[in-house]
Amino acid sequence: MQMITIARIHTPFKTKFGVPRQSGLAPQIYGEIVFEPEFRSADAVRGLESWSHLWLIWQFSENLGKAWSPTVRPPRLGGNARVGVFATRSPFRPNPIGLSCVKLEGIEYRKNLGHVITVSGADLVDGTPIFDIKPYLPYADCVPTALGGFTDMTEFHKLNVIIDEKLLEKIPPSQRDGLLQVLRNDPRPGYHDDPERIYGFFYGEREVKFKVSGDTLTVIET
Repeated sequence: MQMITIARIHTPFKTKFGVPRQSGLAPQIYGEIVFEPEFRSADAVRGLESWSHLWLIWQFSENLGKAWSPTVRPPRLGGNARVGVFATRSPFRPNPIGLSCVKLEGIEYRKNLGHVITVSGADLVDGTPIFDIKPYLPYADCVPTALGGFTDMTEFHKLNVIIDEKLLEKIPPSQRDGLLQVLRNDPRPGYHDDPERIYGFFYGEREVKFKVSGDTLTVIET
């Protein structure tokens, strides 16, 4: 079976580093889904505006050509313990397919692009190929009694973010809240804990550099 790219999403993330580990963790991250020319049909998105959330089925395009591994080291377990790849959402899979639930913010017709879908809470690298878009069904997709595996045994932790106002002003106003959410969620690999190490990733047109000491992340450059 051959998968066809129907669209590509555009987000502030130019590389994998810095991308939220799951969709919805940074709800102020916005993305725009632009259909490939042959799929720019108004009929294809008819009625989509009646849904609040969407499932995106996409390709781990940054991992193409890389071997899959039967076991992986989830960041939520500190990056040391190994579990089976099918017990995780690791990108190192036999078929590099990702799944994300995003909020539908709007659909706008644009000349030369057709209908562009704006979503929030995205966890995809800029330019990621989209294979399919499906509506999220609350009555079927939400299971309140579901178990979360090893994530039920680990705690979410947020970092305190320190950023000088002048550095924050270099980021476009529409992208500032999203950046702060990404930083609070700690974008580092789970097994990194070096207070002197400088980390960096491109967010939009700016490279954000930071250090982390204990529970405090300090931005040093944007």
